[in-house]
Amino acid sequence: MGSGGVGKTTLSAAIALKAAALGHTVCVLTIDPARRLADAMGVAGLTNVAARVEREGFEAAGLPVPAGQLWALMLDAKRTWDDLVTRYAADEAQAERILNNRYYQQISSAVAGSQEFMAMEKLYELHVSGKYDLLVLDTPPTRHALDFLDAPKKMMGFMDEEVLRAFLTPGALGLFQKSSAWMLGALQTLTGFEVLQDISGFVQSFSGMHAGFRDRASRVAALLRGNESAFLLVSTPGTVDEAAYFYRRLVEYRMPVGGFILNRVHRDALGEPGAEKEWEAMRREPARILEGLELDVPAHAELAVRVAENLDRYEVLARRDTAQIDRLERACPVARLRRTIAAFDVDVHDLAALDKINRDLFLPDNSSQETP
Repeated sequence: MGSGGVGKTTLSAAIALKAAALGHTVCVLTIDPARRLADAMGVAGLTNVAARVEREGFEAAGLPVPAGQLWALMLDAKRTWDDLVTRYAADEAQAERILNNRYYQQISSAVAGSQEFMAMEKLYELHVSGKYDLLVLDTPPTRHALDFLDAPKKMMGFMDEEVLRAFLTPGALGLFQKSSAWMLGALQTLTGFEVLQDISGFVQSFSGMHAGFRDRASRVAALLRGNESAFLLVSTPGTVDEAAYFYRRLVEYRMPVGGFILNRVHRDALGEPGAEKEWEAMRREPARILEGLELDVPAHAELAVRVAENLDRYEVLARRDTAQIDRLERACPVARLRRTIAAFDVDVHDLAALDKINRDLFLPDNSSQETP
């Protein structure tokens, strides 16, 4: 979990790659419409059906073929809804009535929370299949961390049989029409269909299926709170306040928080013994920077000065990042895991770059970081 743009998709793929290298069968799933997961894994595209990253992809990236299996998919919320209806309908005729119902078409594609609800459903489907040792879910970016976790409960409100039946009883319908006729008119104008008629058709068509959906939603909630699940919070040094907020809310909801991954961190280049003293000498005499580079020092004196100034600016960023990470650790002192990923000078867009990330993410001697 994490705010938008912090690298959740990339790190999800990196974790899955490492698990496959360790011999596990792993699937990473995303609901990222930008298809960055497919790009990062070096595949042409992803669909709602899990696809395996074949050996040619690893060989092209210069990586050994993993002992395990790496699978990935990109969620199609509407198709997941339709697959569920087809699977749990009593017969083909019932499934057809539901799929053609306009109220169902609205809640399965246009209602807020539908995508998150189906992400949970897809996660559960993959879990009960028994095919995978590990599932990595790349959650949607959201300012409110628990919108994602609340989505199943909210979506079930649109499908609650008792509520909808009460809504459609003659007495309730008359009261509704008297007090809210203006809203019905607005809905009909916006949607182009008879709202109550289509809700009524949905209730009748969905008869007998509501309990199964509620049961599955509760099982997903139990799965997320179980001891085999963990939430990793992804942040950059510039978004630690939001990460701390996510952390507090997850703790309130009693979700198993695994810890933090701090991405795009500028590291102190002068932390090694003697490095700062050597740099002070170079700052006083910038031409020393060019020694050993077989360059004409007088001709490149300006370059040496610019390089020195650049490192000074980089050190400012490194000190800022260190201070921000310290703030996060003070705000969340009981987090079990903290990893930092260095700021790369190029975008991560293939398996080779994911492997490079994992050198930071999984090395037990990662500087000043706890071992998982």
